[in-house]
Amino acid sequence: MGRAGLTTERVTVAGAELADEAGLDRVTMSQVARRLGVKDASLYTHVRSLEDLRGRIALLAADEKTLRIAEATAGRSGKAALVAFADAWRAYAHEHPGRYMSTQTSIRIDPELAAKASGPRRAVELTYSMLRGYGLAEPDLTDAVRLLRSTFHGFVALEASGGFAHERSPQDSWVRTLDALHTLLEHWPPSREGDPS
Repeated sequence: MGRAGLTTERVTVAGAELADEAGLDRVTMSQVARRLGVKDASLYTHVRSLEDLRGRIALLAADEKTLRIAEATAGRSGKAALVAFADAWRAYAHEHPGRYMSTQTSIRIDPELAAKASGPRRAVELTYSMLRGYGLAEPDLTDAVRLLRSTFHGFVALEASGGFAHERSPQDSWVRTLDALHTLLEHWPPSREGDPS
């Protein structure tokens, strides 16, 4: 593959593919250039730096993951929406581990680029919309969003690292985890804000 036709999108996708194959931390400008069959210097016409490339990978992944979640949850509510949301999240993490990690890692993204990206904003909207179906309002909504993100990310990260060595299948535990989350969301404890105890 020569320099002709090289674009920012192609560089980003090559970086994303490399992240999935080798890990986000193994993505370098030299490795991406080698993958595209060009010299390192050719990439800098399309991305400013490795940090810029990783930021673009994160935005690409956010768009992809959000689209998958949106398609999975369309027309669903309550537990059906929660399960579809969670399953889409987990499937994306399994299929695109490097890209997924870019969405869970602190990466400085160009503010102008971030402002144009719909993925992260849409992800927040989808999550809050699903949780409003459980009758939650602030500050409980934010707390519930953090609970879901912690649970989903914790589960898939442990799963990816081989952290579930018990003979019970991770899938069985995943199903029960979603059952428990649904029950918790239906019976969300009242806020203790302002409670002096």
